[in-house]
Amino acid sequence: MPVIAIIGNKGGAGKTTLGINLASGLSVRGHTVLLDADPQLSSLQWRQLAVRDDLVAVHDATTETSGIIRQFREITEYVVVDCPPSVNADQTRMALEVCQLALIPVLPSPLDLWATIHVENELIAARSVNRNLKGLIVINQIEPRTRLSHIVGAALSEIELPVANTTISRRMAFRHAMLDGVSIFQMGAQGREAAGEMKSLVEEVINHVQ
Repeated sequence: MPVIAIIGNKGGAGKTTLGINLASGLSVRGHTVLLDADPQLSSLQWRQLAVRDDLVAVHDATTETSGIIRQFREITEYVVVDCPPSVNADQTRMALEVCQLALIPVLPSPLDLWATIHVENELIAARSVNRNLKGLIVINQIEPRTRLSHIVGAALSEIELPVANTTISRRMAFRHAMLDGVSIFQMGAQGREAAGEMKSLVEEVINHVQ
């Protein structure tokens, strides 16, 4: 079954928030688990805060990462892996060896763009082991009217990795959902626009792993 690893080479890009909400969106399509391979265990902490039983399950995958991924992909339709914010971390490298898609959230800033170049190089290296590995950049926390967002969007077009058509806007609803221990899909009217963006990204991800 498809494995989607959320990876990056710089903290603060919204990797965990994206992973939680992507897994929640995928769970509507089929049984989904979220594996927390980041030693900070933020995804697992979010799940422990949850007051609802119907949210996506989260499991610790900080040790024996590749083995745990293989275990769950045999019994689950979709596996999402929240990796550490470093492509050099052991957990990230193990996830890249077995996943079908590496999803790379990038903030609209030059620093994040430079960090993505290192991610691209690591994906090329990982393909020597995992020939079917694909990569997809997601521009995250974008503010459409800012000049910087347009500059970064143009610069990313020069990178060989494909960029998702869906962009994720900077919205307070994402923060409120994390604090409340829910996904954006349980936020009602407050999260309607954010949920719409995430549904669009889910469609793109499914198309990439089919």
